[in-house]
Amino acid sequence: MAAAKRISDEPAFVLHSYDWSESSLILEVFCRHHGRVALVAKGVKKPSSNFRPVLLPLQPLALTYSLAGNGEGDIHTLKGAEWVGGHVMPTGDALMSGLYLNELLLRLLARADPHASLFDAYAGVVRVLASEHGDALEPVLRSFELLLLREIGLLPALDVQTMTFAPLQPDTRYTLVPEGGLRAASPSDRAGLQGSQWMALQRGLDDVASYTATLRACAPFAAELKPQLRTLLQYHCGSPTLRTRQLMIDLQAL
Repeated sequence: MAAAKRISDEPAFVLHSYDWSESSLILEVFCRHHGRVALVAKGVKKPSSNFRPVLLPLQPLALTYSLAGNGEGDIHTLKGAEWVGGHVMPTGDALMSGLYLNELLLRLLARADPHASLFDAYAGVVRVLASEHGDALEPVLRSFELLLLREIGLLPALDVQTMTFAPLQPDTRYTLVPEGGLRAASPSDRAGLQGSQWMALQRGLDDVASYTATLRACAPFAAELKPQLRTLLQYHCGSPTLRTRQLMIDLQAL
């Protein structure tokens, strides 16, 4: 009988975990080379488990796991996990923001579909969330939302009108809508950006260093971008409202 194939020292982050048995968990993880992967962590809930303090969200890990069956099974078996280190757990708004991004990845990424550049951007965002981020939180979230939508093919080109392919006019206001893409804003559209701003975002996304370039591009108008991206993301995630998004709304209402 052939030995199970093993993936070793894979850079990864835990996105979510849920009970599988009295002593075990199912982990949804985001791996750099293998995309979103489901793992069973056997015995992890036992007090004696070495994995318990390691398998936390928003922490950089190196995972080793064996593939189920012929490697095409949905749930693989965790064999090793090490904390790579580098930063502490985010807290407060930064923690909620990180869990929101995790939920987006769970909803929008297919399993076993690698996105190495998106993984690297996510790792960069997590480092910011764990730091004294100050005013960087909003631009960091908006830039990651843009990169995620672009990476999975759900973001239209931001330098032309989607339906007509007409080039944007720098001083004309445009809005991004789920079913129509980027179009000229009407007086009733509360959210929108100038053509020059949309084109700056496209240049950032096209840059070789797309994470930092997109972050820099969206920083001056991240607040105006937020409702448009949130509407687009919710449209593609489907209903119900994202759990972390609803929790943030509820907390702000207290």
